[in-house]
Amino acid sequence: MATARAPRLHPGAWWIWALGLGTAATRTTNPLLLGLLVGVSGYVVAVCRPDTPWARSYAAFVKLALAVLLIRLGFAVVLGSPVPGTHVVVTLPELPLPAWAQGIRLGGRVTAEALVFACYDGLKLATLLICVGAANALASPSRLLKSLPGALYEAGVAVVVALTFAPHLIADARRLRAARRLRGRPDSGVRGLLQVGLPVLEGALERSVALAAAMDARGYGRVAEVPRAVHRTTAALTLGGLLGVCAGTYGLLTAEGAAYGLPLLLAGVAAALGGLRLGGRRSPRTRYRPDAWGGRAWLVAGSGVAVAALLAVAAGYDPQGLRPGVVPLVAPALPLWPAGAVLLGLLPSFVASEEPS
Repeated sequence: MATARAPRLHPGAWWIWALGLGTAATRTTNPLLLGLLVGVSGYVVAVCRPDTPWARSYAAFVKLALAVLLIRLGFAVVLGSPVPGTHVVVTLPELPLPAWAQGIRLGGRVTAEALVFACYDGLKLATLLICVGAANALASPSRLLKSLPGALYEAGVAVVVALTFAPHLIADARRLRAARRLRGRPDSGVRGLLQVGLPVLEGALERSVALAAAMDARGYGRVAEVPRAVHRTTAALTLGGLLGVCAGTYGLLTAEGAAYGLPLLLAGVAAALGGLRLGGRRSPRTRYRPDAWGGRAWLVAGSGVAVAALLAVAAGYDPQGLRPGVVPLVAPALPLWPAGAVLLGLLPSFVASEEPS
């Protein structure tokens, strides 16, 4: 007798998990913790991602993260760094600049402290990109679009189309390169890039035209009539909610606003949710087999939120451990309990590996 398959995991849980890891990456510049975050996200992707074209985009995000890291190091070498240092690695020819460009230099001394500082800074952004790539590889864009409220449907369509654009390009490029190799033609170098890039671009344009025609045939963009009072109430709730969220977030980030920050943030979130619910009347929608938010979704999303919260607390208690200095130049140490908090992000590999998509 066949066993019943586990229900599909809600795609929003994967995005909350990945954004939690990305938020944790913004709280530290310790390369050991950042490397641990990259390892956690990579392991979960390797265990849980489905065999679909859009799930293969994780490697592209990793390459983009490496490019960002190299560009950050290149800027530190060419334009210098505000970090003082005594360990000179190389001295480049320095170009004289006019008086109005004071504070900017081209060339000159490149110190080890400046390179390490740039590496820490670039690695933080690279880790954030890899976490976003993990969400893109694990969460189905079409199913994520079904889960959005009606008020965000049009914006959600634009975001989903943008998120699926890169995976489709990667799949087309791989297919064309494989076809050229089978025919004995070069697929590398400038010539190979041009001969592969033009068909990929042509396919992207044809896909966009076909998508626009399909959306128009299905009535995309048509809205229902709602009373004027509902329009005004929706606008007031949404605008007031966003202002409340901004003011509450500012209050939480400053010592003077700690008393009013949390109440304003909660009130703003409640008002914004009310505005989104009222705004959904303009776009009545039905869902075929909607994704249920079950216990596994709570565990996956909660693990990401827990990692972000614990790293935020650790940044306040042990700032030196999470943000190691570069002057004097010392090797970073691995703080134990923040590292254990990062390992909580491995929970999806145990609870969501049966049916990840």
